[in-house]
Amino acid sequence: MRRLSAVAVPAAPPQADEVGQAERRRPLRTRAGTSRREARDLLSRVNAVAVLLVLADSATLAAVCLNRGVTWGWAAAIAVTVLGIRAAWRLYRRRLWLSWLQDLPRSAASTALAFALLTGAGLVSAAPHADVVAAQWAMMVFALVIEPVRWCVFAFGRWCRRRFDRCDRTIVVGAGQVGVNLARTMLEHPQFGLRPVAFADSGPDPDQQLPPLEVVDGDLAEAIVRLRAGTVVLAFSHTRDSRLVEAAITAHRLGCSTLVVPRMYELHPDGPGIERLRSYPLMRLGTAPTRRPTWWVKRAADLVLAAVALVVLSPVIGLCALAVLVESGRPLFFRQVRVGMDDRTFVLYKIRSVRQSGEDDSQVRWSVEGDARVGPVGRFLRRTSLDELPQLWNVLRGDMCVVGPRPERPGFVREFSAIHELYWARHRVPTGLTGLAQVHGLRGDTSIADRSRYDNYYIANWSLWLDLRILLMTAGELCCRRNR
Repeated sequence: MRRLSAVAVPAAPPQADEVGQAERRRPLRTRAGTSRREARDLLSRVNAVAVLLVLADSATLAAVCLNRGVTWGWAAAIAVTVLGIRAAWRLYRRRLWLSWLQDLPRSAASTALAFALLTGAGLVSAAPHADVVAAQWAMMVFALVIEPVRWCVFAFGRWCRRRFDRCDRTIVVGAGQVGVNLARTMLEHPQFGLRPVAFADSGPDPDQQLPPLEVVDGDLAEAIVRLRAGTVVLAFSHTRDSRLVEAAITAHRLGCSTLVVPRMYELHPDGPGIERLRSYPLMRLGTAPTRRPTWWVKRAADLVLAAVALVVLSPVIGLCALAVLVESGRPLFFRQVRVGMDDRTFVLYKIRSVRQSGEDDSQVRWSVEGDARVGPVGRFLRRTSLDELPQLWNVLRGDMCVVGPRPERPGFVREFSAIHELYWARHRVPTGLTGLAQVHGLRGDTSIADRSRYDNYYIANWSLWLDLRILLMTAGELCCRRNR
């Protein structure tokens, strides 16, 4: 495990082949934005059945409520309860296997739960008894009618996929036996909604008779954009597992749906997140965090939190700037170029904690720990992290988030991407004031590999609750550090 010196410029430059690998990955980050609209258009076709299911449930609820004379208040309560429970139970999920029987137990159970909740609400409410009875009758009629309606939706979806080729263009990563069988299954059974357009494999099995598809041996990102692929299936191949992980990240960043054939797939049971392509189980990876609706909630919370914090902490920032002025004069603030999401650079702001000298070595010097240029005020600012407060302005501008991987300087990003696997993948989301690595003690002169693993774990498991946990842990760490 490689650790950097606290005061020296990072060690010798990486090997040429390592640099080449990093540079081959770089086009992904420059082309990601241009292909997202095409990928979204392709994905919308896969979601058509989910939209039809929502419309079918809504129309059926409206019809039975009108037929049974349910009041508007109870009709709204029924709609919110039924649709909410069915959405939470993933009855409106994107799916390959349009099987009504497969979904029947979950659909019936969600309807029964909604009926129980509404009945309980009717018993404890002051609503007229006749209104409660009408709502109960509406729910019972809905339970009887909705399943034939859903059967029709699934049958219509399968027919459209076969008749009109409403299938997602798919790249199969891995041209071994499993990958070839998957591609043949997609071609023979278009009702699953996938149409293979290429294999991606550095060394296809010569013993396999491949379907008449293109074989891509190179940049997967370029192939996704050129072939307008909306789905990537990761099967077994001769490629290293680390390259398969890179392929999954590439597909995510380009807005593709990603399906993975699990190891020992013959023994793999069905469960949440598992699709079925005939006899093959496929794990569906979650969408990229920045493409989820909850990401907009995160952004709104960041704006509010940063604006309030800047107003509340402005006297503290002013006092810190005054202390710097007294100790070492101007400038009061320090600006530095950092790398953010999709390798875009931005100017990061900090309160200056290092005395100015004739030469600016901030882009090549890893740490100033033990540096004689750091005076008492600077050491205090760095120990308490008060020098980071101006970065709230970066959050307001949209350069950063409150929580995310910490931004690094361009030179170090290039070096670390060449040396440490998947360091480059940290830039799938905006950088942050604090992050999962930092609250686990990875600050200053600590392992870059460990930081990268924590940051990629954060991206893979992102949620609003995880952000809140990191904020609470950050507050605890700051308090503990100030008491040392």
